[in-house]
Amino acid sequence: MSRLVAGIDSSTQSTKVVVCDAETGAVVRQGRAPHPEGTVADPEVWWAALSRIGLLDDVGAVGVAAQQHGLVALDEDRQVVRPALLWNDTRSAPAATDLISELGGPGAWAEAVGTVPVASLTVTKLRWMAENEPELADRVSDVLLPHDWLTSRLTGGEPVTDRGDASGTGYWSPREGRYREDILAMAFGGRTPRTPRVLGPAEPAGTTLDGTLVSAGTGDNMGAALGLGLRTGDVVVSLGTSGTVFAAAPRGSADPTGTIAGFADATGGFLPLVCTLNAARVITSTAAMLGADPAEFDRLAGAAPAGAGGLTLLPYLDGERTPNLPDASGTLVGLRRDNMTPENLARAAVEGMLCGLAAGLDALRAADIEVRRVLLIGGAAQSKAVRVAAPTVFGVPVVVPEPAEYVAVGAARQAAWALAGGAEPPAWHLPGSVSGWGSAPAEPDGVAAAEPDAADAATGEEIRQRHRAALEQMHGG
Repeated sequence: MSRLVAGIDSSTQSTKVVVCDAETGAVVRQGRAPHPEGTVADPEVWWAALSRIGLLDDVGAVGVAAQQHGLVALDEDRQVVRPALLWNDTRSAPAATDLISELGGPGAWAEAVGTVPVASLTVTKLRWMAENEPELADRVSDVLLPHDWLTSRLTGGEPVTDRGDASGTGYWSPREGRYREDILAMAFGGRTPRTPRVLGPAEPAGTTLDGTLVSAGTGDNMGAALGLGLRTGDVVVSLGTSGTVFAAAPRGSADPTGTIAGFADATGGFLPLVCTLNAARVITSTAAMLGADPAEFDRLAGAAPAGAGGLTLLPYLDGERTPNLPDASGTLVGLRRDNMTPENLARAAVEGMLCGLAAGLDALRAADIEVRRVLLIGGAAQSKAVRVAAPTVFGVPVVVPEPAEYVAVGAARQAAWALAGGAEPPAWHLPGSVSGWGSAPAEPDGVAAAEPDAADAATGEEIRQRHRAALEQMHGG
């Protein structure tokens, strides 16, 4: 039996593959292939990207983690009916509003499926399709998520999913552990397409043609949680295309405000999550406007004082999911002649992005979820300016693990779990298992850590208050 396992991360922007030692988790090799940009995609581009990377020939098991919420609609011949609507496609925002009302309000949705619909969720995309493409909707026999489609493509068998990714559809209940067929039919104009069978955390999905075991797979955030090995008190802030704040929890959440999505995780537990649409691209877009490369942007932001001289950026450059403002645009508040500098604008971009995630931390605290430290991951976490500002804005210790493809590592860990058939996932050496909660977090090799002092905490509170005031002023709270 091969000692190697592979994890696939099929994200919005690219496919990543990591091959790991099944016992230790050590990364043996990895590869990457880009996807076309956009909010819709032909699923075949995901398969083509995976095929270009290869790397799977000698592995004993493989797992897939992919972007959540995307709508992959198939006909009776398992052919794609229309290009997949991805999580970042906001055309279904009016559908979300209608669905909330039809079920009886936000509280009814939170109780039913743990999450109040926004444009990102699959259930709203089904309603949009039913209303705007009824002829295509009539052809739909199966509704899948991106990871479901890729897993089925690997095995050639029936579509399956896991409870983590299913919990992001808006028609599967994490607390009840079942599909809400009534909600699915309501959303899809009375149509009742088939949904993938939900597998247990270590249950295999099948095998490839050459006999390689394929695990259940999961959503990208659930994969990252598994790859980081979260424990109580850890909260992940992931700064990729979107920004996410999530924590492992022993029970499901039901937030009627809609701020927290009450997801399940990939281990049998739960993963309360707050998501923003605008994260790393706030930094890259601001850098482009300033004509700065990443190093120069860091220099500019680092040269400005905390608080950016009074500038506050609401970074809703692509609309926003949390708060639910799909038609919003970015807003710069507090501009004066004496603070109109590239340095302050760069700093305001960093702080504005982080304030959106800090609101997510506050939401988790309000739901009685412990926040003892933040694990900061994702592309923007490698920015020095972001790492310096994060402890101040968040007000808690921040650990920046060594850069790695944690979603893909989590998928590989799930594959190793399925291969071993044990009760628990393999005990790989993971960043989330860093020991020590003292006045300074532990700093093993490759892990940067920082903790705010009293002055930082006061400054951070002032920055967050300005952000909240700007939000109330410009977008009605």
